[in-house]
Amino acid sequence: MYTSRITGMGKYVPENVVTNDDLSKIMDTNDAWIQERTGIKERRHIKKGDGNSTAVMGVKAAEIALERANVSKDDIELIVFATLSPDYYFPGCGVQVQDLMGIHTCPALDVRNQCSGFIYALSVADQFIKTGMYKNVLVIGSENHSGGLDFTTRGRNVSVIFGDGAGAAVVSRSEKEGHGILSTHLHSEGKHALELSLKGPSTNHWVPQLIEENPQEDIPYYPYMNGQFVFKNAVVRFSEVIMEGLKANGLEVSDIDMLVPHQANLRISQFIQRKFQLTDDKVYNNIQKYGNTTAASIPIALCEAWEEGKVKEGDTVVLAAFGSGFTWASAVIKW
Repeated sequence: MYTSRITGMGKYVPENVVTNDDLSKIMDTNDAWIQERTGIKERRHIKKGDGNSTAVMGVKAAEIALERANVSKDDIELIVFATLSPDYYFPGCGVQVQDLMGIHTCPALDVRNQCSGFIYALSVADQFIKTGMYKNVLVIGSENHSGGLDFTTRGRNVSVIFGDGAGAAVVSRSEKEGHGILSTHLHSEGKHALELSLKGPSTNHWVPQLIEENPQEDIPYYPYMNGQFVFKNAVVRFSEVIMEGLKANGLEVSDIDMLVPHQANLRISQFIQRKFQLTDDKVYNNIQKYGNTTAASIPIALCEAWEEGKVKEGDTVVLAAFGSGFTWASAVIKW
């Protein structure tokens, strides 16, 4: 079997910066309250008319990744697109990317695993390459949260957390043993699905019912989150899946050169950092600037860490995520 490695990364975030003070003007919240609970200072939101969408942002990140990987769009043999906020209910964003980038009729696969989406997508690319089916796979995580959030006081517990953006990686075949993606580890526990969910619209509760019921107090097509329950599960599953990845590769916590956790909440990342006794230079966080960008958060953070020289060749990099589903996952990479 071959090995697979990330040969290029790119990221894109909208230019429109939304600060905590900006949100305090439209809902009952304030900068101190948001920072204390989430660590977030600002986030990026698509601005109407700026031409962005989930697929378009994915393309912008992907074009950078391809250039850095020195790979042509014609070399891409599979697109794997992770998002919970596609431009359309169907078709998915994968085929939009294929069309917008002028890529030949390669397969396009959409992954719906929310905050764990990028690692799930990375694992798909990894397996296709390791088995020899493809040489170059484009993996994208992109989210347009701002188009579907409740920007009133009623929705503040959720809406202050999320931002828009995209990250992308080119995953390519390599014959260098002991480098690249060493392993991926995926899990889910569906009994907690409704603790972090958006129940409508869906095929079980679709347009006719929405029209009939509108207006309504309890609006099912805005996200819901049981924050404390999610936090308690996140810190447990983060720890478990990181250790699972290390043990699978005969590694210790001390072998980690960089941990890039999903940017769900700075308090979760800090809890994990303390538990594993990792120094500040071994954990990368950028939720302060971008908020939680769900499937885009890990590729944006990993790309930024690499751009800043904090991820270097030969480093052991661990990616870890937990989110809606519940789903959680990790990847161990020798850069």
